[in-house]
Amino acid sequence: MLPQGVAKDFAFGLYELDWDTFAFNVEHCAIRVPAINETGIKSTVCGPESFTPDHKPLLGETLGCRGFYQGCGFNSSGIMLAGGSGRELANMVVTGQTSIDMFSYDVNRYHPDCTKDDSWILERSHEAYAKNYAMIFIHDENLAKRDMRTDVLHDKLLSKGCVFQQRQGFERPGWFAVDSINQPEKKPYDWYGAYGNVKHEKYSYRDYLEEDYTFGYPRQFDQIGRESNACRERAALFNMSYFGKFYLSGPDAQAAVDYLCCSNIRKGPGGTVYTNMLNKNGGSETDLTVSHIEPCPETGHDRFYIAAGGGSSYRDMCHILNVIDDKGFDCTLKDHSADYGMLSLQGPRSRDILEKICDADFSNKAFPFSSHKLVNVAGHEVRAMRLTFVGELGWELHVPTESLSAVYDAVMEAGKEFGIADAGYRAIDALSSEKGYKHWHEDVRPDTTPLEAGMAWLVNPKLKTDTDFLGRDALVAQKKNGLKQRLVCFKVKSPVPMVTLEAIYRNDEVCGYIRRTAFGYSVDCNVAWGYVENPAGVTLDWLRAGSYKVECMGEVYDAEMTLAAPFDPKNLRVKGDYSETVNQQDTVR
Repeated sequence: MLPQGVAKDFAFGLYELDWDTFAFNVEHCAIRVPAINETGIKSTVCGPESFTPDHKPLLGETLGCRGFYQGCGFNSSGIMLAGGSGRELANMVVTGQTSIDMFSYDVNRYHPDCTKDDSWILERSHEAYAKNYAMIFIHDENLAKRDMRTDVLHDKLLSKGCVFQQRQGFERPGWFAVDSINQPEKKPYDWYGAYGNVKHEKYSYRDYLEEDYTFGYPRQFDQIGRESNACRERAALFNMSYFGKFYLSGPDAQAAVDYLCCSNIRKGPGGTVYTNMLNKNGGSETDLTVSHIEPCPETGHDRFYIAAGGGSSYRDMCHILNVIDDKGFDCTLKDHSADYGMLSLQGPRSRDILEKICDADFSNKAFPFSSHKLVNVAGHEVRAMRLTFVGELGWELHVPTESLSAVYDAVMEAGKEFGIADAGYRAIDALSSEKGYKHWHEDVRPDTTPLEAGMAWLVNPKLKTDTDFLGRDALVAQKKNGLKQRLVCFKVKSPVPMVTLEAIYRNDEVCGYIRRTAFGYSVDCNVAWGYVENPAGVTLDWLRAGSYKVECMGEVYDAEMTLAAPFDPKNLRVKGDYSETVNQQDTVR
């Protein structure tokens, strides 16, 4: 490894081979191909190669330097990846858009806090290389450079048994090992025992991770279920502070969000809208919420608060800035992610809890869904938004960082009598899957449209107006010509968990594959979402006429197909209506 890089004048040069290291490979090659013992080695090539922190190339336009495209960091896989990467890089340059989803290679996929940290780059690049040929399970987590980006609740949640996940360098709650005596604390990277480092012998966090590396249901399966059930039955508090938070303001701020967003943003101050931002092909570049807040105090201009998923928030920011630049909008986008934390209180008792500690009216009439207001929580000003990503009555609390710990304590204390529980993103995955809420880059991507994802409700109101927005023409054409693929849901009762990319069969012929899956604890089965394809067109009649199966771990299982959410398809719980049964299922047959 060359952490200081190579000399500037080093080009097409080679190094002396380290025969002590190379001898191991030669000996085993000779066992596999005995002729090597006779032919010998005539020449060797030993030169530097570039590696990235996730073992994937860097492709795309550089933020802040329009027109400068990168195609590098191929991790010794240049010959294998050159054809497709070259084609898509050419598409970016010529059309501004790739023909397939390329987020995993996007040069803007890393958060700047990560790329500015040399130790993060070095440690993560080493681990990515070390695990290049390892079996990577769906819930794999890195051990390198942990605790680089944390919020003020990190240590408090760790003391409660939180097993963290890392996204863009940020530690977010995965699940809570509430019954364990071993705190899942993360240790400095041990380089897997290489370069003279001593590998950690006892490491509880690593042990928790390894329990997940299985093709069966892991030991923590039941605990994640308890977190999910707490949300459905009582209340759960999710720390989602890793989200990106941005202010968009200026004379053209309203015009900018109108053009960027496929949904109607004109709800006025106090309104919050979940929306997608599309590309010219109608594909989803990001999903986020946009709130029309108080005017900019310095200028009086319109101001919008944007909250975006932390795993792609920097890329989202790049997309917004590029569109603003392309259209010449007179407005500014400022990153305030570090200035605010975000707590999401969800469940039937969420209103009861907030009314104990807030000075506001949280009734349906005073605080309707998809709205926000500034409230006082235990003496701290908080922006409360009535939103949900799990399908329950609930509010997001956007809290100044310095107040986050106090607000968390107040909510948990007030929630004790109602059975509140801490919950993590593993529970969110389960809850959102059974409720039919879409994940960006799994259910929706730059190469799929909202119409294909079953989200016509997101775009139809705006399509009925004359308001122009990016991707509008493509959606209008798609509505006219019909769909060739459609995202649908499958309920599968398999004895092993599904992990995505499973084949979908319609009438015994493969018609697509699974994009996202999780176990739905409220519906007691695997819930899988995947796109089914038909060159002649995907219609409701065609979908209903099919018989479906899903392949999982080499076995084929019957699958119940539905277009509606398996859980609460009438959206009653989101409205605060818990009068009907827990499972209002509406299966398309």
